[in-house]
Amino acid sequence: MKGKMFKSAIAVALTASVVGVQSPQTASAAEGDFELTIMHTNDTHANLDKVANRAALVNKIRGEQPNNLLLDAGDVFSGTLYFNTFEGQADLPFMNLMKYDAMTFGNHEFDLGSSERGHQSLAEFVEGADFPFVAANVDLSADENMGGLQNEVYTADYNNGEVYNGIIKEIDGEQVGVFGLTTEETASISSPGDITFSNYIEAAEEAVAAFEEAGVNKIVALTHIGFNDSAEFDNDQLLAEAVEGIDVIVGGHTHVKLDAPFVYEGNTDPTVIVQANEYNKFLGQLDLTFNEEGVITSHAGQLHDVNAEDIVPDAEAAELLAPFAEEVAEVKNQSTEASAEIFLNGGRNEGGVRASETNLGNLITDGMLAKAKTIDSDTVIALQNGGGIRASIDIGDITVGEVLTTMPFGNALAIMNLTGQELKTALEHSVRLFPEENGGFLHVAGLEMTFDPDAAAGSRVTSVNIKTGDTMTPLDLTANYKVATNTFTAKGGDGFTSFGEAYEDGRVSEPGNIDYEMFIDHIQSLDSVKPMLENRISPEIPYTDVNMENWSAPYITDVFNRGLMTGKSDTMFAPQETLPRWQAVLILNRMLGVEDIENAPASPFTDTKDLPGTLAKQIDAAYAAGMINGVTTTKFNPRANISRAHFAIILNRVYENVNGDYEVTDYADYSDYGNYNAETKEAITMLDELGIVEGYNGKFRPAAFTSRAETAKMISIFAPYVQE
Repeated sequence: MKGKMFKSAIAVALTASVVGVQSPQTASAAEGDFELTIMHTNDTHANLDKVANRAALVNKIRGEQPNNLLLDAGDVFSGTLYFNTFEGQADLPFMNLMKYDAMTFGNHEFDLGSSERGHQSLAEFVEGADFPFVAANVDLSADENMGGLQNEVYTADYNNGEVYNGIIKEIDGEQVGVFGLTTEETASISSPGDITFSNYIEAAEEAVAAFEEAGVNKIVALTHIGFNDSAEFDNDQLLAEAVEGIDVIVGGHTHVKLDAPFVYEGNTDPTVIVQANEYNKFLGQLDLTFNEEGVITSHAGQLHDVNAEDIVPDAEAAELLAPFAEEVAEVKNQSTEASAEIFLNGGRNEGGVRASETNLGNLITDGMLAKAKTIDSDTVIALQNGGGIRASIDIGDITVGEVLTTMPFGNALAIMNLTGQELKTALEHSVRLFPEENGGFLHVAGLEMTFDPDAAAGSRVTSVNIKTGDTMTPLDLTANYKVATNTFTAKGGDGFTSFGEAYEDGRVSEPGNIDYEMFIDHIQSLDSVKPMLENRISPEIPYTDVNMENWSAPYITDVFNRGLMTGKSDTMFAPQETLPRWQAVLILNRMLGVEDIENAPASPFTDTKDLPGTLAKQIDAAYAAGMINGVTTTKFNPRANISRAHFAIILNRVYENVNGDYEVTDYADYSDYGNYNAETKEAITMLDELGIVEGYNGKFRPAAFTSRAETAKMISIFAPYVQE
């Protein structure tokens, strides 16, 4: 318990702002009350292009709220070319300029641990900081670069550029304790080397006790454990529940956008939790009132949009950014001399790299396998963790900047000698959380696997076939296979214990080739960069009429698992049946996440009212969004089959609603659509240029009805263009 024995009685009389989490209001301070504003950032990941806007917001808030703290909850490292080029040294001048009061370590601060320089760049980042770091559950002592920077104390007598369990800040005569926590999962999802992480609950209990012994009754936990991360490791809500006495948790790691603070009220006194999303999109502001006993009596929180148009960038920060931005632009704009003919999907969503086979995952593993074979010709498989793919790549010229943004960690090649059983164990681990996103989801080359999403974790994989030349042979659990991956994964990262054991056994070679260099070499070797889904990773689907060897199978599997298309019955997908107009609308609404169907204004269509369920309202919503038109001003003709030309027009409208106008210079080279109007030809050309359609022997067949199999392919390829 916190040592404020009379707080429970006071907590009963808390203002509505603490109870009403969604709409907090700041109460007027009573005599003896203390008002504090906490500004906070997290998971900025070297996104510096708008850092001068953040600096302007900080200056504005400081001018309005003299009692303030500016805190960062970790993961400044990794994510953009600013990090690849400067390894944290581009971020630091701005944090110093803004006068941050403290920072805790995120897992990505330890990403460079397996590089040749180890944690030298992190040490330089810490030593150069005009603020202290707080880390109550991190032991740096065994690391040659970081060990000398750590002070395992809670103190008001601290130095900038050093690491403490916790610090005590004096603000307007009041003492505020700030301690730090980093997720224990860092050991498996980053490269900390000899740096270790202890239990967060035990560390927090020790911190609270230390502050209370020092007479501090306002305590802030600065954490990188996640607001709602897996309970297997740690998260902020569990921390608030388990440890009495923490007043505020300023969090990071899960990139959650908490527009309003979350308040945990299960203990004697409330704990307010905040988190400011990601990538320098927001600056968080939490205004607090404490009474004399250190109880929060009111709070108000908000996220300031760093990209808001009315922000005047801080001139000093803008001037400071210019040389960094100039150097980054040179790297960013350098061409790889290869061009993507289709959108390369590296996104984080239902069909993204952390839960599904994607064309970009296939392309990356193909390049890894090609390089590994030149080093060890016995290599037959390549694996890439989805968490190592950080961005998509657009159609057109592929720049070095895009590649480095997609693969920012500079992971090196490793070739493992595994038994079939060890490989299968790893594949089970890869899909254990499906359909939940998981950084350890493996993309593959050289093998095909199927798994049952409804089976228990650890018993999901139903078949694995290894590709040798043009032949697929079942995985032999007793045989040995040479498997390429990155050193992070090979050492057991993301929880791949079977790989880690092989590494410890000395069964992993490390030729040292860097991931983005292998990728660039590979795309330069291709006649065209147009990877597709290939049924390499196939969750089992319930449809008995889908031939898993057919071209349509990976797309049907994809749209089914994304929840975009379902079958005509529980067991029949009906791939060759045509698509009625009402069904096209339903698919589009699902793809775009259209939810407020019931409140959609009525469309002018008179022939939709007899449709079952919510279909009429679905059509109303799509019409209101500008995605569809009727065949006349009052008729939608919902049961009529939709033609390929009309479906192209609908997809074109959806694309432009999300991305703006798509400019067409020359029409696609199809011989059979010359009599169609410009809108139709432009829509078909867009789908052709985006790699969504290919036609049939030079013809598009615009008047033909769209089959459900064709729809599945088009929607599967199209969805990443319009989904975050």
